[in-house]
Amino acid sequence: MKNRTVLLVHPEVSRTKYDFAGIIDNEPLELEYIFAMLKNSGWEPYIWDGQVEKQPFIKRLAELSPAAVYISGRTRQEGFMKEYAKASKASGTLTMIGGLHAQRCYSRFFTDYIDFVFTGFDIAPIMEILSGEAPDKISSVCWKRNGKWTMNKAKPSDISALPRPDRSYFYQHTDRYRYLELLPAAHVRTAYCCPYKCRFCLRNTLNCGCYSARDIADVVDEIHSIECENIYIIDDDFLFGEERLREFIRLIRQRNIRKRYVCYGRADFIAAHPDLMRELKSIGFYYVLVGLEAADERYLESYNKRSDMEANVKAVSILNDVGINVMGMFIVDLDFTGKDFRRIWQWVRKNKLRHAAVSIFTPEMNSELISEYKDRLVTRDPAHWDYLHVVAKPEKLSVRRYYFHYHILLIRLFVRAWRQGIYDFVDYGFFIKSFLKNLFKFGG
Repeated sequence: MKNRTVLLVHPEVSRTKYDFAGIIDNEPLELEYIFAMLKNSGWEPYIWDGQVEKQPFIKRLAELSPAAVYISGRTRQEGFMKEYAKASKASGTLTMIGGLHAQRCYSRFFTDYIDFVFTGFDIAPIMEILSGEAPDKISSVCWKRNGKWTMNKAKPSDISALPRPDRSYFYQHTDRYRYLELLPAAHVRTAYCCPYKCRFCLRNTLNCGCYSARDIADVVDEIHSIECENIYIIDDDFLFGEERLREFIRLIRQRNIRKRYVCYGRADFIAAHPDLMRELKSIGFYYVLVGLEAADERYLESYNKRSDMEANVKAVSILNDVGINVMGMFIVDLDFTGKDFRRIWQWVRKNKLRHAAVSIFTPEMNSELISEYKDRLVTRDPAHWDYLHVVAKPEKLSVRRYYFHYHILLIRLFVRAWRQGIYDFVDYGFFIKSFLKNLFKFGG
């Protein structure tokens, strides 16, 4: 191609404030990997992130007139991804779709205005397409042959093959990328896929179900190079492998790196390693996001969590004692009654959990669960796959009544956080008013 310009796109998450934009805004790390690969190969890449951009996409597209547009997003962004792909194709641009949603639900993007859909983490196929490689020789890609879609076999990716991400876009927008009060917060990925098999989650099926981890020394070297004091390690579970974590701690200390960290970790691992949690606190671990999921043993069993309530209680106690903030993540199940919603609230108070996030049980698209719930779906709008909407009919409550109890729980958690003085950057008034309004709006 004579035109070497490529526009890399991450659409906005929502066009309303109700999605918690401005509270957690994620660095477009995937696009920064691709940006680095293209730039190193003589292309001229640009990033447009709908979370932070003030210039409309259409205007940016016309201004650059790129040879190709690559668009990445999650399920709830599907509509925006298609909207931008359609506009790009109308301008005569090669259109490519990737990201987590496309990996699992590639056939949803089989349209006339999309040319390629990527089904793996590997970014090399993007370069192969742009370089004119025959599509039938490229793995992990769906493409059109004589107007009909063909799917080439997906292959697992070795995360060690990724280039170091080019963070120039991140550095231009450090006033926006954050995790709660940690502003800015840069993303680091050390592994692909999740090594566990929780029933409600598809993360363990990504990368063809193959867990791939980077050398920990390379991870520490990257962290040292990032001009940001807050690091969000976005692995599905960073607290995996005691020896690897101890080597991480050793190298961080050896290089005298002083930063604050956010990561995901399982309750049973935390409960079994209190001394390791103290060591992590000593090098700067600030938040650990823990999938507590439930306040009742039976739900942990039904989710195939392979943990128990004792581990949940112990994990929160340990992290509270060592001074690491616990972000406890819960699921409100579709068979909940009002009593079950209240049980989560009571558990949060009893165990002195300051930070809590509550998601509505959501059967993921193109999963075994979606087949199980297909006759109970109350919406097919992908924008509702955001864990804030009911997508399948509750068993014991009407949709409206279910939302009523859900928003009462959110209001209680927000008021409790306000009284404790956390999240002081949040517009509490807006969200509490929204929750109150939605007590009667949703499900009607």
